[in-house]
Amino acid sequence: MLRVPAKATVLYRSLCVVLIHLLLAAATAAPQAQSSPTLDMIVQSASVADAALLVQRAGGQVTHELSIINAVGARLTPAQAARLRALAPTAQVYTDQRVEVASDLPLDTVYPREVGATQLHAEGITGKNVTVAIIDTGAWAAPEILADTSGRVRVVARYDAIAGTTVPVTTNDDQNGHGTHVASIVASMGRGILATSSLTYQVLYNGVAPDAKLVLVKAFGRDGSGSYLDVIRGIDWVVRNRSTYGIRVLNLSFSTPPRSYYWDDPLNQAVMRAWQAGIVVVTSAGNRGPKAMTVGVPGNVPYVITVGAMSDNYTPDNVQDDYLLPFSSAGPTYEAFVKPELVAPGGHILGKMQADALLALTFPELYLPRFNQFSMSGTSQSAAVVSGVAALLLQANPRLSPDDVKCRLMAAARPAVKADGKLAYSIFQQGVGMVNAYRAVRSTATNCANRGLNVAYDLAGTAHYRGRVVQNDAGGYYIAGLDGYTWADGYTWADGYTWADGYTWADG
Repeated sequence: MLRVPAKATVLYRSLCVVLIHLLLAAATAAPQAQSSPTLDMIVQSASVADAALLVQRAGGQVTHELSIINAVGARLTPAQAARLRALAPTAQVYTDQRVEVASDLPLDTVYPREVGATQLHAEGITGKNVTVAIIDTGAWAAPEILADTSGRVRVVARYDAIAGTTVPVTTNDDQNGHGTHVASIVASMGRGILATSSLTYQVLYNGVAPDAKLVLVKAFGRDGSGSYLDVIRGIDWVVRNRSTYGIRVLNLSFSTPPRSYYWDDPLNQAVMRAWQAGIVVVTSAGNRGPKAMTVGVPGNVPYVITVGAMSDNYTPDNVQDDYLLPFSSAGPTYEAFVKPELVAPGGHILGKMQADALLALTFPELYLPRFNQFSMSGTSQSAAVVSGVAALLLQANPRLSPDDVKCRLMAAARPAVKADGKLAYSIFQQGVGMVNAYRAVRSTATNCANRGLNVAYDLAGTAHYRGRVVQNDAGGYYIAGLDGYTWADGYTWADGYTWADGYTWADG
């Protein structure tokens, strides 16, 4: 092997570089006509200069200097590659391979596009100027939760209902993880990537309303449990401060079994006060399904929007195999109201969570530490999706009342149906069906929710209400005036969703 004296090393390397640049210039100035398609290849030899000379002698074009491996990048036809191998049997010729980045972006959370929110994001409807209050286990001050898509701090207030004090907006007060997960579903400004093909990607927001403002209220401890006292104190604080922080939506992702009529429950009374004050209250149906009459407090309040859970069966682009999650609580309520009103994605929902949260430590198999994301299922997650949708609707139509928001969300929803067009699930399981943000924003429906109900009378005790659901002798449930449609087969929506009409209790 030819040895190069040490003193000539620098000169030798310089000559090699000059030679390669000359070859590149020559190839660029006078490219050879190719009758066959060229391929990107890597040619490796004893040195960069040797590899470049081989490519030139074979009639190819040098494209890259790869001195770290004594190689060059080249464009060669199959015939030229064969000629090069014949000229130097010991040279290595590799076909270039495409490499995809291992992105640091979180995974696509799927549910914003499943409910039509992604279409609205593209139009600039991202929840701007709408504040959502969340009463839960607190929240981790993750950047995606703390700031909106422009980098502005979007958490406008925090309140610790357990201690009865306000706390700094950057506080990390969620030892459980549930509240952080819910908050990120509503409003994470984080971005995920959706592969639309092998080489094309779409960047999507991870939250349903990524520019919504947040008020975070801690009323539950590390183990996820709380008390009526703390939750009611949290609702009271939200209602008293609604004007200060522009609170339009209240998310209540929790449930407990009813112990009285809805109007006699003190937590429900606080929820009705919030609705009366102009706040859209969204609550989970509960996770005690699939049997009838399992919707909990405060989901059994007839005024509020109660949400059940659907799964996309891990095929987000195919709604045909979606199914109602068996744990999703079903109606009717004890007072004969249809609940839930809506369903939303609630299976294997990705959301933010800190690594030391109790849920992340207890279920490490569901935690993605690289992205600080946790996969959780429940009607809590479904309620958070709908709260985000309500924020989008209120940005687009800020004058809507809570009854109006409920009406348009219901009018825009579509039920799951079988191949023959019949309902796949009863109205007592899926309500009017899957929430859809895009259709809700474009809806002009009015006066189709809470008809015949008066929250002021209810709170004053001058009137209480019963829904139109009755039970037949066989134990099935149906809507009065729609004979023949039972719990088992539901019914096709034909009017303005007036099953919430209700009527005054006969016995006061």
